[in-house]
Amino acid sequence: MVKLTGLKNIKTAVFISGTGSNLKNLIKFSKIKKSPISIDLIVTNNFKANGLKFSNQFKIKKHISNFKNSKIAEIKILDLLKKENIKFICLAGFMKILSRGFIKKFNGKIVNIHPSLLPKYKGLNTNIKAIRNKDKVAGCTVHFVTAKLDSGKIILQKEVKISEKDTPASLAKKVLRQEHKLYPAAIKKIFN
Repeated sequence: MVKLTGLKNIKTAVFISGTGSNLKNLIKFSKIKKSPISIDLIVTNNFKANGLKFSNQFKIKKHISNFKNSKIAEIKILDLLKKENIKFICLAGFMKILSRGFIKKFNGKIVNIHPSLLPKYKGLNTNIKAIRNKDKVAGCTVHFVTAKLDSGKIILQKEVKISEKDTPASLAKKVLRQEHKLYPAAIKKIFN
């Protein structure tokens, strides 16, 4: 792990694949006085990602990468991150798995938000699994990214009660509301 405490305005890239609600939330967080990060780049593998609208709205550079050949895509992204002097990466609903080599280059400086209480339910369909297994709680986790899927050191977690009426969709909404609180809190924890 790289020591990151006490830094300010750390140039950050957010990687997305979809709606970008966590991205928007991180952008808002980056604008407050006590935020240690500035969002300087949005990276996506999906040229139709709704979250790209925040690039124009907040005047943040964007990069759309075709992951058909992930090796080439990662080389291009790494070149861009270097050019833009990016020091920290937040994965926010990024639906591609980064290679061991990519992660190594940013060792200890990539974090992810995951919609489960890790180590439970790594990967996809976390809320379906929680309901199917009749869990009493679900939640979300911010963790450091390692080469092993959803297995890096946990920074913060937040529990969400599952009610009998919950569907995977209603639970996902409840978890997402907590994600929006948890991600900024985890970033503060890393840099303070």
